[in-house]
Amino acid sequence: MIPQPNDQTNDEELLDAYSRAVTHAVDVVGRAVVKVDVERGGGSGVIFTPDGFILTNSHVVARGGRLDVMFPDGRSMQADLVGRDAHTDLAVIRVGADRAPFPFATLADSRAVRVGQVAIAIGNPYGFHHSVTAGVVSALGRSLRAQSGRLMDDIIQTDAALNPGNSGGPLVTTRGEVIGINTATILPAQGLCFAIASNTARFVASRLIRDGRIRRSYVGIAGQNVPIPRALARAHQLAVSSGVLVVSVEKESPAATAGLRDGDVILACADEVVAAVDDLHRHLTEDRIGAPTTFTVLRKGQRRQLTVVPVETQP
Repeated sequence: MIPQPNDQTNDEELLDAYSRAVTHAVDVVGRAVVKVDVERGGGSGVIFTPDGFILTNSHVVARGGRLDVMFPDGRSMQADLVGRDAHTDLAVIRVGADRAPFPFATLADSRAVRVGQVAIAIGNPYGFHHSVTAGVVSALGRSLRAQSGRLMDDIIQTDAALNPGNSGGPLVTTRGEVIGINTATILPAQGLCFAIASNTARFVASRLIRDGRIRRSYVGIAGQNVPIPRALARAHQLAVSSGVLVVSVEKESPAATAGLRDGDVILACADEVVAAVDDLHRHLTEDRIGAPTTFTVLRKGQRRQLTVVPVETQP
């Protein structure tokens, strides 16, 4: 009697280790990747809880209107916007909890990601449902400017091909763990694609679910980056070569109350160096709301310290 071939054994013999790794990741995560349809656009998303919470990009859902989610098996379901944060380009939407449990993906610890490891992107580029591309993690800790103008930190760079429609989909490991939420490409360059690290996504998602938005503090100034003359830096023993020039101060703002003036150059916030506007943004977190905060400034060549009490940014 001639032994019959085992289908599973044959499949494993035909696939090399790399192919098996990619296939495994898609098998694990693919069921949780959805197509997000909005009026005049769309993108991708990934279910990250069994009760139907979905991570996607803020710019995917920013135009408002009806949200519909299509599952890999072709089912469609209307979704509700839980919250979005343009500054990190992340949003959370939700499909009906009465349909739970849903297949969901696990968010990995992005601090464990290493340059060179395999990275797999799953999404819906140009509306082609459930497409898969693979590459490697090209770099870690990149910074990328969000459409809001704020700098996003801890960005993962990959050469796994992304196209319009991939936005909001997951970047995953061969174990099927989500290490990032795909967000952008640089055109016309090839192989320069970016994802928001999963640790950032986890934090933002938890706040969006809790509050519907990300709470940040606000002081009420407009500023621009300026160099500090070397002689002035030496005279004041400054460790920075640049600061933030206060261009304008809003009336009745925390900055105005504290005495900040046009022409002041901010050097530090709470003893943390402020060498650029982006540094100031990083320091104005939720924890600063209502907390007296020391600002170190240069005013007409003299070093001063002022106490500012930031308030919550209005949504």
